Parts: sequence; structure tokens; C-alpha cells
Amino acid sequence: MSNTLPQARWAVLAAVSLAAAVSIVAGCAASKPKPTIAPPPPALDASYDWHVLLLAPFGSVLKDIPLTLHEVLLFRDEAANAAPADDPECYAVDGMGPRFIARSPSEYLLCFKHDRLSRIEATVRLPENEAARIFADACSLWVKTAQAPNAEASESAQACEGSDGSVVLVAHLESMPDEEEALLTVQLDASDLASDHAADHTP
Repeated sequence: MSNTLPQARWAVLAAVSLAAAVSIVAGCAASKPKPTIAPPPPALDASYDWHVLLLAPFGSVLKDIPLTLHEVLLFRDEAANAAPADDPECYAVDGMGPRFIARSPSEYLLCFKHDRLSRIEATVRLPENEAARIFADACSLWVKTAQAPNAEASESAQACEGSDGSVVLVAHLESMPDEEEALLTVQLDASDLASDHAADHTP
């Protein structure tokens, strides 16, 4: 009888110690902070895809464009270095162009070289404080990479380049001095029209 009592006490003490240890471990596990998971980036709507700008296939002749257009004159710094015969004839769309980057473009041009559609150019206005982020998100989509666009020599502009088959994309972001908006311009060029035109005139 005298041996049974101490053994029972030791059993009770062991059970209490085990329960206390389990409680402490459980408490530590409960108090350990859970790793934070960053929310996924917002999904870009379909208007961010530059293909929405292709309302007519490259190589189309002017009379086949299903839009009402009017000719515009473009004044560019690099125009002086180009031969007049190589200057494209550009037309603006009467009314709004296709919705691009969730906005209506402030400028949407179709340009023709040798009477064939060879360039499409669209410009949208973005809030200055959001422009860099929007441009980086759009460029990541356009070039199929998560990297931010490379900065040009000018600190007020960024550039983005990519291609899809015979279409070459060049885009840039430009801040407007003393304004709360920035201009994002996308230029699409048909890379194969020049060779096609030369082939058509081969004797």
C-alpha cells in the first residue's frame, strides 16, 4: 500500500507536467506570426492589349479601311533626316479611336506608305502620379515579362519595345511640363511591308 501511493503521485505529477508542456508548445505555435502573402497584382483589362489598335490589317489600302478618316500633317524632329518619299501619309479617325488602356485615345492615327497601311499610332493621357506604374504594367504585358521598362536617356521618358510576328511595337511615356498628365504613345509598324513592296517591283 505504501509503494502504491508514491507511484500514483508520480503518475499524477507526470500527467500534469505533460499537459503543461503541451499547453506551452500550443501557445507558442498559436502566437507565432503567420507569413504575410502579398495580394496579386490587379488584372489588366483587354484594352491593355495593343492588338485592340489593329482595326485594319497592315497592308490594307486606304479605300478599304472601314472608318471615316481625314488627313493630318505631322511635324517631327526626325522628319528632316528622312526623304520626302519615305514620309508616310497619316490620317486621323473621325470620332474616337478604339478604347486603349481603359481610355479613349487623345490621338489615333493610321499611316500609309506606298498606299498601304504601314503604321498605327495611339496616344493616351495618364495621371502623372500613376503614369509610371500603368506604363510598367502595360509594358510587362506587351513584352511578356515581369521586368519594368528600360529608361531612356531622358529622365522624363521611358521606353518599351516588343514585337509579334511582323508587327513591331515601340512605346514611350513622356511627362508634360507644368501639367498633371503624362502622354503614353504606342507606335505599331509593319516590318515586312518594305520588303513586300520591293518584291512587287522586281523585274
